[in-house]
Amino acid sequence: MHDLTGKVALVTGAASGIGQAIAAAYAAAGARVVVADIARDKAVAAAAAMAPGAIGIGMDVTDEAQVDDGFARVSREMGPVDILVSNAGVQIIAPLAELSFADWKRMLAVHLDGAFLTTRAAMRQMVEAGRGGSILLMGSAHSHVASPLKAPYVTAKHGLLGLARTIAKEGAAHGIRANVICPGFVRTPLVEKQIPEQAKARGIDEAAVIRDVMLRDTVDGEFTTLEDIAATAVFLAGFGSNALTGQSLLVSHGWHMQ
Repeated sequence: MHDLTGKVALVTGAASGIGQAIAAAYAAAGARVVVADIARDKAVAAAAAMAPGAIGIGMDVTDEAQVDDGFARVSREMGPVDILVSNAGVQIIAPLAELSFADWKRMLAVHLDGAFLTTRAAMRQMVEAGRGGSILLMGSAHSHVASPLKAPYVTAKHGLLGLARTIAKEGAAHGIRANVICPGFVRTPLVEKQIPEQAKARGIDEAAVIRDVMLRDTVDGEFTTLEDIAATAVFLAGFGSNALTGQSLLVSHGWHMQ
């Protein structure tokens, strides 16, 4: 289950953070990796540093034409996609009553529209190729719980559970599996940005944000690591049957248990 030799894996939001760690782990497991990111130059540089044969492409996952064109290029140059990780995401911290409609729409567009558009493109290639595939959506512990100041993020991450379950139902006949990875807090640039934002919004210091907000409900007061998430993504991508599909796997140091 840890051998992805020859598989074509496309990871969005992969020029940094969790996406980059997953793409690198896939390359180490033998996959032919596509690093997709809205920052094209960073995607190309990340791919060049990752593995021979990896490619970097620019992709705004909220743009239908960019998504479809990107997948078409991958099919031409590498063959149809076998593994999709829909990981691109953003975060906005604000009280619900102060949240702008524009920020609400942007959050849902990146997380939900992006997951839909990339999933649709991947499924079209997987069905045509007839060899199945694995679709992984990057959820969060917030796919199962709520926190203050994150209304659109929580809404979007909950929505990914429904999308994955539908993909699993529709994809089963074609050997396509879909699962959601639900990390706890991983100390990425996205999370680092949240620490001072939450401190300001809550009127507490940054150490208290980490201790009393982010890690309060974990079993050990530890951040989830990039390596934790990458290992989970390799396991799920390589799982060989529909026995594991339509599921969400929490990787959160026990922050939420189900």
